[in-house]
Amino acid sequence: QVQLVESGGDFVQPGGSLRLSCAASVSIFSSYNVGWYRQAPGKRRELVAQITSGGRVNYADSGKGRFTISRDNAKNTAYLQMNSLKPEDTAVYYCNARRWIRFSSYDYWGQGTKVTVST
Repeated sequence: QVQLVESGGDFVQPGGSLRLSCAASVSIFSSYNVGWYRQAPGKRRELVAQITSGGRVNYADSGKGRFTISRDNAKNTAYLQMNSLKPEDTAVYYCNARRWIRFSSYDYWGQGTKVTVST
């Protein structure tokens, strides 16, 4: 059982910043890859950023140069720092924890936190 709880979503004006947090219940959080995804109204869920258990990061083009993913394994928490927010960043943001066992992956999702970027 892995429970993920996102927080930090808010209403923010264009150009503003937010830091999302993903708190995990599992004690072996450091063994999981973590991803941030988002889903805007009427659109499919899409990848925003990933960080592996080894600390390697990857970003979707939408967030490159503006978003930073990080993790603090001692706190069992991952973060997404979002700067220079745009209206198109408006979405529900979800935290994903993925563990690989041999060639199979096991995914856990949080409930999401809503980000609204608007004037």
